[in-house]
Amino acid sequence: MGIARFLPVAIASGQFSVDQTASQTESGPQTESALVRSAAGGNRAAVESLYLRYARMVHGILLARVRPSDAEDLVHDVFITAMRKLSALRSPEAFSSWLAAIARNRAVEHYRQLRLKQNAERNAVLTDVLQPESKALEVLEVIRQLPEAYRETLILRLVEGMTGPEIADRTGLKPESVRVNLFRGMKLLRGRLEGREAL
Repeated sequence: MGIARFLPVAIASGQFSVDQTASQTESGPQTESALVRSAAGGNRAAVESLYLRYARMVHGILLARVRPSDAEDLVHDVFITAMRKLSALRSPEAFSSWLAAIARNRAVEHYRQLRLKQNAERNAVLTDVLQPESKALEVLEVIRQLPEAYRETLILRLVEGMTGPEIADRTGLKPESVRVNLFRGMKLLRGRLEGREAL
């Protein structure tokens, strides 16, 4: 899931011109708010920095809701949407929560689009989701059946490899909430997996 796939699409869309090459390193590390403002102005380096900083969070949020085969493509959809609407974001400090909301909405829209397709195709999609072919997908299926708070946090930790502090920082959750969600979520996950094995 590399930035190389995202930037050409963003540039080709006309949102960012190729001559805007100001680099973050020229003025030292930038704050998130500064990056958001720079990206809104079309700075490619700022767009890349935001993508690299938040791609795992967005992927985890999507993976908690959609099939793994769809999640990667939807990550790019989310960032393209966010960059196109970035100038309308009133508070740069709210970027992470705003981006997370876009990701959740994109997942909802994804399933809305699926429901509009023919019944046979829809049933094939549901069969694919409900009958995973590997142990990893089986575990992912169980995680996605957990309450939303546990589901997102577990995906970000176990699949995306984010630490507790990273999850708190990127999603805006309190560190204590992340710890509780991980503890309770893991306990619930282990119980459900053990229940499946006993069948």
